[in-house]
Amino acid sequence: MKVGIDRIEFSTPNRYLDLVDLAHARGADPNKYLIGIGQRKMAVPTLSQDIVAMGANAAEGILENLDDAARASIGLLIVATESGVDQSKASALFVHDLLGLPTSMRAIEIKEACYGGTAGLQLAADFVRAHPGTKALVIAADIARYGLNTGGEVTQGAGAVAMLVSENPHILALEERSVVRSRSTDDFWRPNYSAEAFAKGKYSEQVYLEMFAEDWREAESLGLTQVSGLQALLFHIPFSKMGRKGLRSLEPIIPAADYERLTARFEKGIVYGQEVGNLYTASLYLSLISLLEQDESLCAGDRIGLFSYGSGSVAELFFGTLQPGYRDRLNRVGHEALLAARQRLSMDEYEAIFSASLVIDGSRQDIENGDPAAPHALVRMEGHERFYR
Repeated sequence: MKVGIDRIEFSTPNRYLDLVDLAHARGADPNKYLIGIGQRKMAVPTLSQDIVAMGANAAEGILENLDDAARASIGLLIVATESGVDQSKASALFVHDLLGLPTSMRAIEIKEACYGGTAGLQLAADFVRAHPGTKALVIAADIARYGLNTGGEVTQGAGAVAMLVSENPHILALEERSVVRSRSTDDFWRPNYSAEAFAKGKYSEQVYLEMFAEDWREAESLGLTQVSGLQALLFHIPFSKMGRKGLRSLEPIIPAADYERLTARFEKGIVYGQEVGNLYTASLYLSLISLLEQDESLCAGDRIGLFSYGSGSVAELFFGTLQPGYRDRLNRVGHEALLAARQRLSMDEYEAIFSASLVIDGSRQDIENGDPAAPHALVRMEGHERFYR
């Protein structure tokens, strides 16, 4: 049975900060951001655009193309996030309600830093293999926050990717064998009492690269890398330079022609990420969308590798094969229009949005809709409850 990604969509806030503006405001050389970390813009969410709203908005792009029978066959909804809105109730249940999905299904939230999206995808694939005829909807949604005028400020971002997992997928068939490893590290964390994350940047890069090297060596020993036939290799990209470092680690150990091919396609895979910034659980899958929509040279049957990393830390290297007609299931025009239509913020506007917060005392707070064109938004807080449209 072939199982994999049948459809894939993304959503991002309608406002962004240009990193040249950020550099000037922080007294930094713009090339430190544009070249040093390889980013150009970062998405900035208003209070109305939390991970529930963004996740539901991404999923609408999939569900609007499904008939009633296909919607009824969805037996599992997973929301992967490290920006959860409740310590108990799964964000998936808010999304489930907004999307009007069948009640006869499982709906859960999953967390392991930036690896959560891959955990959700692999769980969904196993679910479909175990329940022939069913589908699973996986949403990776996050808001990366490090604080104003902090070292991590330039690697913020926000957005969501939704994936429909099914038998006989139209986009990417996943291979069942992968290489995964887990080990407890303290490279990145966000305590319950903090709205912003903490990170040991250099240490996190070290762990990322070490775990990629370990995964690659094991996959190679198992005959999984097959580098001469590997047409693309994607990475988790909290910022594009991080993925580029991962790829460069292969330069001394693989043939030059293979390295050049993988490098050229890596650059296609970071186009969208450079426009929206760090999406945590969704970053790898935004890179997949970017590659498939920006690279005209890929073909059905091409094999792609994907490296997923989540601080703390879990890392997985897995593979998939592009399916016939996969381009017909993509939404390049819509995604490029979404990015082009965004509003550029001034520094004052960005800092005001970043500093806004939800009430925590149970009082009523009506929330201005920051993106009227988006189908879903957080509209009110009252009695410690969240209300969406």
